[in-house]
Amino acid sequence: MDRTAFGQFLRVHREALLPSDVGLTSGPRRRAPGLRREEVAQLACVTVDYYARLEQGRGAQPSAQMLSVLARVLRLTLDERDHLYRVAGQNPPDRASGSSHVSPALLRVMDKLADTPAFVLSDLAETLASNPLADALLGAPHGHSGPSRSGIYRWFAAADAERALYLPEDREHQGRALVAGLRMALGRRGPQSTAAELVRRLARLSPEFVAIWELQEVATRYQDRKTIVHPEVGAIEFDCLALFTEDQSQTLIVLTVPARTPAADRLDFLRAIGPTQFGSPSTAGADSSP
Repeated sequence: MDRTAFGQFLRVHREALLPSDVGLTSGPRRRAPGLRREEVAQLACVTVDYYARLEQGRGAQPSAQMLSVLARVLRLTLDERDHLYRVAGQNPPDRASGSSHVSPALLRVMDKLADTPAFVLSDLAETLASNPLADALLGAPHGHSGPSRSGIYRWFAAADAERALYLPEDREHQGRALVAGLRMALGRRGPQSTAAELVRRLARLSPEFVAIWELQEVATRYQDRKTIVHPEVGAIEFDCLALFTEDQSQTLIVLTVPARTPAADRLDFLRAIGPTQFGSPSTAGADSSP
């Protein structure tokens, strides 16, 4: 690990960002350019001392997971992310097999959407980023690992928790949409990919998945309407809009409601009670498209 180069790279990219670039308010007048170290530490969920030592070239070699977090917080491009891994003495993730590195362009849009639920998904419905209102609506996207990171997998393998977010009459439509999106991902990624392994796992676990898979449906939803059922606020009907990266490997989902409607009132109430009022029945990865 080249600690000096690593620290300099972090510092330069930290100083290139404004608080508004990452969804923070500017606060008091600043004497130095860019984000403060404590702001990066806050966003990365580490101590200020830990982050400061990394910038100063005095820290231990960070894990691959921490490098992924820093790349997201600093809004690095894929090329910049790969360089960060290399100077940290790690091999960059394989781009061909799908990447958990969130598109900086999608993050910039999401950061501007404080008043409406918004989240970024991979093409396997893995939640890569979400704003606080999405966490309040859908449950914070933490605690999943392995195939359970995919909302498609959870829909068929752990159905009760996922399906509680949807009205019974909407669940068939949702399941078919998830499978149609998975077929799209398989076409892009190929037969040796994580998408193919997900298909094989679900075929062993779920007769329902097999029945839907055999329909050979392929679809990308760019907009839709859906009703989300919150355990305290109740059912909220949303207009859903999807913004894709150029290769369609990641999607920003934005959920909106018309002004001065019962749905808007319920969303206002949800905004007031916040994400800490209920356990996480699911995650923002319950859907692979709007």
